[in-house]
Amino acid sequence: MTVTLVDIAEVRMGYSFRSRLETDAEGDVAVIQMKDIDDANLLHPEELARIQMPDLKDRHLVREGDLLFRSRGVTNSAALVGGGIGRAVLAAPMLLIRPKTEIVEPAYLQWFINHPATQAALAGRAAGTAVKMIGKGALDSLEVALPPLQRQRLIVEVAQLASREAALMQELRGRRKALLEGILLREAQEAR
Repeated sequence: MTVTLVDIAEVRMGYSFRSRLETDAEGDVAVIQMKDIDDANLLHPEELARIQMPDLKDRHLVREGDLLFRSRGVTNSAALVGGGIGRAVLAAPMLLIRPKTEIVEPAYLQWFINHPATQAALAGRAAGTAVKMIGKGALDSLEVALPPLQRQRLIVEVAQLASREAALMQELRGRRKALLEGILLREAQEAR
């Protein structure tokens, strides 16, 4: 079954700050910016800037299971918010995607958005010349393949296992190379 993103998730703009952020280590709210998401689409909450925002409404707060979408730049991927985020707000120009969890697994939606085929489709919808941007409307109308929840969970599980396998293979290649270089250097030194 194929649905549009707006049918399975709420998409909204990040919070638009009127001025430069005045950070405060004792601040009551963490601010999530594009720089806080790494190339592997992981959010690092321990490094978030903190600010004082006593008037912040609950509707602006990021929750566990939300997706944080990079609407600008080279990659337009999504990061999944894990547990323990505390009081945090997403800064514009990023978009917040809040999945309807009774129909879609947040991790599945993240996997689908970050899939190369979806990324290619999003690139075709990007506006702008110097800096490409995916607007809320383009994201709302994104077509999403939506299998039943159980199949979504299986897809996520297999994708995570494949990712773990790739990381282990990379580590193995590195260790094998170091071992071989060590053996060859020892051979070269003993040949004198």
